[in-house]
Amino acid sequence: MADPDTTRTVVGIIGNVISFFLFLSPGPTFVQILKAKSVMEFKPDPYIATVLNCAVWVFYGMPFVHPDSLLVITINGFGLAIELLYVSIFFIYSDWSKRQKIIIALVIEAIFMAILIFVTLTFLHGTKDRSMLIGIVAIVFNIIMYTSPLTVMKKVITTKSVKYMPFYLSLANFANGIVWACYALLKFDPYILIPNGLGSLSGLVQLILFAAFYRTTNWDEDEKEVELSTSKSNKSDV
Repeated sequence: MADPDTTRTVVGIIGNVISFFLFLSPGPTFVQILKAKSVMEFKPDPYIATVLNCAVWVFYGMPFVHPDSLLVITINGFGLAIELLYVSIFFIYSDWSKRQKIIIALVIEAIFMAILIFVTLTFLHGTKDRSMLIGIVAIVFNIIMYTSPLTVMKKVITTKSVKYMPFYLSLANFANGIVWACYALLKFDPYILIPNGLGSLSGLVQLILFAAFYRTTNWDEDEKEVELSTSKSNKSDV
């Protein structure tokens, strides 16, 4: 029988693998956006939130903040790169008003990270204090990342359509939250358990909504609507 530490390590590795696929799960959505050359009714909120979440966790994993956290840096570094790619695609195929919101959000996140790094490195001199501060901040933004799909869920309920709520992202969020919550329970860690418990709950609600409104969703793309959206986008860019 495997000892608890070995079991926890195995669960942690599984969590890393699932996190990797979590970052890749929105792929079909962006293929659809690229084909249509329009973001249609998709929202960038979850991806913008994940950019900041990954940036905070990458900083948390640095040797001068939390030593021996290479896996934290690698998985979140990959996540940061792929999420910036997603946001870039949103920016390219959005109209100017949506682009402004994306720019403002990213600027705010960059300023926040600059302040956080400055305060941590200037006023905190031990890895214990630095780990505690960045760990708490990371938890807060992990929760924001998991709750950011609320805007999408509201749209699903009002339109009775799950067309613009990516199924694979919802499924990956649910699986990721469950695995990391189990990881935290094996050797009780509230800092990991709280955000991932909420993440699994958020993913479960999304899956329930998907099941509830799947039949009322019109999956046939309205080409005229896409053409009109693209035309408006082009005009606004002139």
